[in-house]
Amino acid sequence: MFGWEYPPLHLGGLGVACQGLVQGLLKTGVQVTLVLPHPHTQSQEHDVISPKEHTTHTVRVQSMLGPYMNHDQYFRTISAVSKEMQQVYGHDLPEAVMHFTETSVDLTKDVEADVVHCHDWMTYGAGARAAKHHNKPLVAHIHATELDRTNFSPNQWIYDQERMGFEAADRVIAVSQYTKNILVEHYGIAAEKIHVVHNGSSEDHLPHNRVTSITRTKKQEPMVLFLGRLTLQKGPIQFLEMAKHVHQHRAEVQFVVAGEGNMLGEMIHKTKELALEKNVTFLGKVTSKEARKLYRTADCFVMPSLSEPFGLVALEAISHGTPVVISKQSGVSEVVGHGFKVDFWDTAKMADCVLTILRETPLAQQLRSEAPRSLAYLRWEHQAGHVRSVYQDLLKPR
Repeated sequence: MFGWEYPPLHLGGLGVACQGLVQGLLKTGVQVTLVLPHPHTQSQEHDVISPKEHTTHTVRVQSMLGPYMNHDQYFRTISAVSKEMQQVYGHDLPEAVMHFTETSVDLTKDVEADVVHCHDWMTYGAGARAAKHHNKPLVAHIHATELDRTNFSPNQWIYDQERMGFEAADRVIAVSQYTKNILVEHYGIAAEKIHVVHNGSSEDHLPHNRVTSITRTKKQEPMVLFLGRLTLQKGPIQFLEMAKHVHQHRAEVQFVVAGEGNMLGEMIHKTKELALEKNVTFLGKVTSKEARKLYRTADCFVMPSLSEPFGLVALEAISHGTPVVISKQSGVSEVVGHGFKVDFWDTAKMADCVLTILRETPLAQQLRSEAPRSLAYLRWEHQAGHVRSVYQDLLKPR
């Protein structure tokens, strides 16, 4: 299995999803060799991850590739190291991907695999080569397309890498029907080749059977939360526009933005432009422990993503007893039964939903108690069973 981020080295939901899937697969009896880029690895040692009694090997590939990296971000990263190391890692993003592909395939050439599984575009080249080397079926897992990240204005090279991976794969796993539709419509991939397996919710933050007993932090002002990367895809500007609408009706409401990204400066400027300096707090990147506390403290969680293949943060919020307002342009909206769903561009409607949650205490309490039922069948072990079924289907004699 080729991935490009894995806790504790991760920035977003892909790493969390990859970890949940791997641990779920282990519980179903699947043995996993996980291959990851790692900037500080001098030798490609094999580690062992041990969730309970299960184990998997991890191969670390010396690489400067990072999560959600584009051409400019890679150039800034590689410019900070010596010319000698640039020769090792690659002078630009295509060279870096090629280095990861060649090195990771070489390191795993003696692994006795039944299936090759790769996550998102940076690993598709490695997956395709490894599958050819081992003469085994290839599964390409897509968590977010280049179209999602760029509001449908893709970098052509990255788009081509994605399409190559989808075409090379024997099966494609999409994290939502929303994503499957994008693959069919914008990449020309046959619908019958694509299997939808929604992301799961990790057991370590799934108190669905006791969520109503959570003691909520007492505070003077209501608090509305945004938690995610500050990038175009996640809709942080829409969050501020929603906040302005809410502020016009409830001037005491506080808005917390947790996360980091290339839009931070623009967000701060927009906050001043909307005269919300006293109502918006930027926390930067938060730890998992801090995120859990924020979820439990918030009166409402808003996910206004422009194009969200899934949206694990919404499940995390729900599991911690927080009512949610989520974008209709998201995969998670397919599995959340109790929550408000709004078009990302309709920030006035988004604000109306937030105000309703803040005003109608019985409704908010009902959302806290009912929404976690959506998570009951979204355990990672259950979702990993679907992935295992894809493997088994590929391995049937033809």
